Amino acid sequence: MSAEGLGISTIIWLTFTQIIASGLGGYLAGRLRVKWANMHGTEVYFRDTAHGFLAWAVATLVTATLLIGSASHIVSSGVQAGASVASGAATATLQAAGNMARDTSSQDYGYFIDSLFRNDSPSSSSDDAIHAVVVRIFAKSLSNDGQMASQDRAYLVQLIAQRTNLSQAEAEQRLDQVYAQTRQAVEDAKMAAKKAADTATTIAAWTSLWMFVALLCGAFFASFAATLGGRQRDAVTYVDDLGHTSEAIHVSPPSLKS
Repeated sequence: MSAEGLGISTIIWLTFTQIIASGLGGYLAGRLRVKWANMHGTEVYFRDTAHGFLAWAVATLVTATLLIGSASHIVSSGVQAGASVASGAATATLQAAGNMARDTSSQDYGYFIDSLFRNDSPSSSSDDAIHAVVVRIFAKSLSNDGQMASQDRAYLVQLIAQRTNLSQAEAEQRLDQVYAQTRQAVEDAKMAAKKAADTATTIAAWTSLWMFVALLCGAFFASFAATLGGRQRDAVTYVDDLGHTSEAIHVSPPSLKS
């Protein structure tokens, strides 16, 4: 199932369960409440509605509490399991952190260190060393709004010409082409990251909106079902100790005229 289909089915299921569960809870709250014999119909209707709404509110609060408790239990279990593993991996973690710090420092200052040892015969270096130098020049240029320094461009053109036996014009053309492709790849990656962030924000906003709509439906149906339960409660037949039966007074909801 696609992400859109999964989201729609989740919203439908959440709304359906809210309507059914809240309606059933509201109906029971209205049906099982003690009958008030000498009370105006408007007051009875209001109290039935309030009982249904309170039943929905208490159920929602209990559900939220259980979910938070379950999440806390899962997190605490994960922390305990992680603590037993972390004690044995502490040394390896510190060593990896030290290596990462040295690698980051090398990347930050590698470009300037390479500039100290540039010569007129760059082709004498190994392929790995040359590739590392080009990567650092590209990274420095891309971080500078994509503008490559003139001395870096001249050095790369000379390097390409010497190692590929191309003319200077052909080397310049190849450098411009490859660097343009690199800039485009970086821009595409930035756009993809921005699009992913915008999508996540949109999903979060729509999820919150539909969650509110589902809860609102639950509150409405709980209140409405409580009034239905109250009507059936008031319409039941009562039997006294002497065996006489009597019909309960049916209280209708207030009309606009009343």
